[in-house]
Amino acid sequence: MVVGDLAALAVRILALWIGARPLVTGASRLAGAAGVSPLVIGLTVVAFGTSAPEIVVSTGATLDGRGTFSSGNVVGSNLFNLLGVLGTAAVIQPTDVGLGLAWLVILTGFAAVVLATGRRVTRLEGAALLVVGASYWIASVAV
Repeated sequence: MVVGDLAALAVRILALWIGARPLVTGASRLAGAAGVSPLVIGLTVVAFGTSAPEIVVSTGATLDGRGTFSSGNVVGSNLFNLLGVLGTAAVIQPTDVGLGLAWLVILTGFAAVVLATGRRVTRLEGAALLVVGASYWIASVAV
């Protein structure tokens, strides 16, 4: 069964890679044509495009009764993005993080408060996270 599982995993990773690239490229081109700055494209369009598979996986896991998988995915992905992705990009070429870092600190603080209450995210807290996230994206586009 391990060989079959590994093959299925490889096919899904390939499909994810094939699907994510046109989503990010197309959305970035549209935003660029509309005069949206590269920073805002990265903070919104590309961020959504690269996170879309996580939304699907985490939602599916939660619907299957494996909500802790979702929280582990969120924490692990964000740690990897901050340390691995940003670190790799900076090693290749030092990069300006602009206001993105300030937003990261503020929103991480908010999320930490929500997550610290009972070590469980309630529906109300989840809705609050979505509202804060939507506000962030709207503010990013407006800048």
